[in-house]
Amino acid sequence: MKHIFAFENGEAYHQHEAVVERFRERITEYQKILETDYELYDLPKGIVWTSEELATTFFSELPIPAFTNEDTIYFSPDLSAWRSLFLKQLEGKEVPKIKSFYENLSENHVLTIVGHELTHHSDLFVDEFDEEREDSIWFEEGMCDYLSSKHLLSATEFEEITEVECELVDVFKDKYGDHSLDDFGATTYEASLTRIMFDYWRSFLAVKFLVEERYDHDINQVFNVFHRWHDEGRTQPLTEHFNLNAPFL
Repeated sequence: MKHIFAFENGEAYHQHEAVVERFRERITEYQKILETDYELYDLPKGIVWTSEELATTFFSELPIPAFTNEDTIYFSPDLSAWRSLFLKQLEGKEVPKIKSFYENLSENHVLTIVGHELTHHSDLFVDEFDEEREDSIWFEEGMCDYLSSKHLLSATEFEEITEVECELVDVFKDKYGDHSLDDFGATTYEASLTRIMFDYWRSFLAVKFLVEERYDHDINQVFNVFHRWHDEGRTQPLTEHFNLNAPFL
């Protein structure tokens, strides 16, 4: 997998060079885990390390400077930009603990976003990149969050992000929780940043519940149930197939 640098000048490149090198080492280790345990057979051709501005205006129009397609992962390693982005999603809410968490967001937490994008390339997910991916997007997005966080964060860090996202769902459920998790993807990326992230938070928590509580940490069984839903023709919403109830809906 190639590592490509796309910055507008040498100063911008050198500003992020050390972080990228640390990320490259860690993501290579995570790649081996995915290859061994999670059916990562076809790697993307490379990761394009770039600025937040180029990621969201030149390479795409998505508001989040991390995304992947079949061939390439695009990612901004700018820690300060990620801190600002995550603070923006709070919409001025008075949540001091969460605000402090994002103001001091660690490299490890940003690294999980790169891991998330790489996890999308696992063959355990049945949808192709060029297909409409609406009726099970919550499962794939939540599982990508879960696996990258579980393997790239310490146990303490994993517990911390779980608590943060639980609180965020509670804070914003009245404003953004008026739709089913199965609708994730239908209009998600046309919405506000917080509306987008709300579905990511719920998806992560739903998958964590399935893996750790419903199926007693047997992640293979979770995937088996998911594959059965797909093989049987997706005749019911995936949340119903998993028998998920509130607060995940």
